[in-house]
Amino acid sequence: MSHLPERFTPAFTPAYGLGNPHLQTLWGPLWRKTTHIERERERLWLEDGDFLDLDWHAPHSANAPLVLVLHGLTGSSNSPYVAGMQKALSTQGWASVALNWRGCSGEPNLLPRSYHSGASEDLAETIKHLRTQRPLAPLYAVGYSMGGNVLLKHLGETGSNSGVLGAVAVSVPFRLDHCADRISQGFSQFYQAHFMREMVAYIKNKQRRFQHEGHEDGLAALEALGSLENLRTFWDFDGRVTAPLNGFADAADYYRRASSRYFLGEIRTPTLIIQAADDPFVFPHSLPQADELSASTQFELQAKGGHVGFVEGSFRQPGYYLERRIPQWLAATGRK
Repeated sequence: MSHLPERFTPAFTPAYGLGNPHLQTLWGPLWRKTTHIERERERLWLEDGDFLDLDWHAPHSANAPLVLVLHGLTGSSNSPYVAGMQKALSTQGWASVALNWRGCSGEPNLLPRSYHSGASEDLAETIKHLRTQRPLAPLYAVGYSMGGNVLLKHLGETGSNSGVLGAVAVSVPFRLDHCADRISQGFSQFYQAHFMREMVAYIKNKQRRFQHEGHEDGLAALEALGSLENLRTFWDFDGRVTAPLNGFADAADYYRRASSRYFLGEIRTPTLIIQAADDPFVFPHSLPQADELSASTQFELQAKGGHVGFVEGSFRQPGYYLERRIPQWLAATGRK
């Protein structure tokens, strides 16, 4: 689109040989070396009887700034970008806690409902818990992809009462219906097939837990979904699984009610959005226009970077722009 080049923020240069958006996107999950950090797990029990697992890293100081890190679809606190961000934050003396959405910590959750792109009520409960746990700690949040969508939705829903002092959202699927269409095109179908395998496995793991524990109501809710075979697209999965499990009429209703683009104007928390124009999950026309953003939002559009990629440096010594830029921005926001 003709308006895009004027909005570019020329701060990120892809690693030599990694200018392709798919190489940027795949670098983290396929080739990035594991980031080893010490973490402590806490189980947060939700008001509806389900649970979320939180993984805490560094320092235990009661008043050290604390950052809540939110992973994307089929990810977890072990996703490379999550552990990498937690390590980067610790180098500037900040604590962090990585949220595992329902059923994403290696153990199926207890209810038929699943995690999804609109689950801002789970985020709100987590923020409330963290503020109780560390009342003296300035609290911030960083969300990637689906986690970024949930974060922006929460910020818009809560306005001046978001519970966080600053927020960063990366590679956001602003319009879920558009993204469901985009990921079914060209090479992006590769990602779609991966997500379908992982999401079907998520439901089947839950089914096995319910069978083992004799959870008849839960089993009945999952059996009511029908066959999980031949789910090829997001429209298929979200229509047949996500919508009925989570109280939406159908996929279109879910996409309409959960897409963060519709909530951006109500954000009152200082917020940075980092996006790549070549993201293989997001159409250019899915990106918000300037007049859709609130005055508290800074939109950083890079020409390249793929989806949660932004790998700089070189093959031999890759660097991670997000792990440089986000801690820097949060620290500057905290000083204001």
